[in-house]
Amino acid sequence: MKKLICVLMIITLSLGIISCGKTSQTKDDVSIDKWEDVLSKAKGTTVNFYGWGGDQLLNGWIDNHLSKKLKEKYDITLNRVGMNIDEILSKLLNEKQLNVKDGSIDIVWINGENFFTARENELLYGPFSDKLPNFKKYIDKDDVETKFDFGFPVEGYESPYGKAQFVMIYDKMKTQAVPKDHKELMEFAKNNPGKFTYPAPPDFTGSAFVRNIIYDIVGHEQFMDMKADEDTVRKAIQPAIDYLKELKPYLWKKGETYPAESTLLDNMYGDNEVLMTMSYAPNFAASKIKTGEFTESTRTFVFDKGTIGNTNFLAIPFNSPNKEGALAVINYILSVDMQASKYEPKHGGGQPVLDSDKLNEKEKKKFEKVRSSIGDAALSQEELLDHRLPEMPANLIPIIEKIWMESIPNK
Repeated sequence: MKKLICVLMIITLSLGIISCGKTSQTKDDVSIDKWEDVLSKAKGTTVNFYGWGGDQLLNGWIDNHLSKKLKEKYDITLNRVGMNIDEILSKLLNEKQLNVKDGSIDIVWINGENFFTARENELLYGPFSDKLPNFKKYIDKDDVETKFDFGFPVEGYESPYGKAQFVMIYDKMKTQAVPKDHKELMEFAKNNPGKFTYPAPPDFTGSAFVRNIIYDIVGHEQFMDMKADEDTVRKAIQPAIDYLKELKPYLWKKGETYPAESTLLDNMYGDNEVLMTMSYAPNFAASKIKTGEFTESTRTFVFDKGTIGNTNFLAIPFNSPNKEGALAVINYILSVDMQASKYEPKHGGGQPVLDSDKLNEKEKKKFEKVRSSIGDAALSQEELLDHRLPEMPANLIPIIEKIWMESIPNK
């Protein structure tokens, strides 16, 4: 996937598109200063929302809850289009190259290295987020997770959508003691050969697992300002690569193959083929219990040193044909009602992005009510925050995935 993006970027660069394309990054045809005018222009329009469509619970929230409320409140029709982010970026890069002024995407779900790619190629409209009423009212604009996306400054070109944190998932009836760190995970794998594995990077969850192993072995501080140089990264993560090589023979199918996607690992866990799965959504286990896919005794854990957390975002493409509609939808997603409903396990249990210090007592109770319904499968917000580690800069991740691919699968 990423090879395709790189090829397109090289082609684009070779044609000199970037060097002459400063005009479309920020357009003057949309005024956000008068919010009433934005809502007036958005009324009666359709907003095309593009993003990964593999989360059926979240899809259901967008299609059946958010869309319904938007129609009732603003007379906006929301059209969700499930598409992998690499395809979305390829589409936008092509439209940039062809100077397509009115595209077909109004909102894109994005973050990390994909945001970095989009900004580098001037594919996004903005800055806009700090002009949204609900952003100003509920978001901590000084929070490092609001200001930066995988180490790169957001600068108003994204609005927070949800928070995530890497967790591991097990069945307490089958696993009495969970690993507290990478050393205990090795013991667990050796004591249960063939009953543990992880998705192959660049799968998002599998890549996060590898980074968490790296953090647990060599720490995270050195990566925050590390140069994106392969030799530098390789030297820094070598102890973790050695660990993954040692772990490999005790994995499912002796590490000769890996689940290509996290959803396959989830299915393997649900079918008792392995003893653990993993997710970047802290309430994922609770959601899967609600659907009957995981057992009632499923629980969640993190390493003692912590696990990586990040914020995912919504952005508006440079050539969105309905920027007012996109702004109205993104602002509404930042409302208390929408963040609380998205937090419900039946809707995927997405962690809220609102600053609790900015909520009144009535608003806080809405989130407390949802939390009480989640049950024991998920960790408390306090425990997650106590074990939350920062994501490393996005430009290091493809290097780590390349090193993993060269060092682990076929060795």
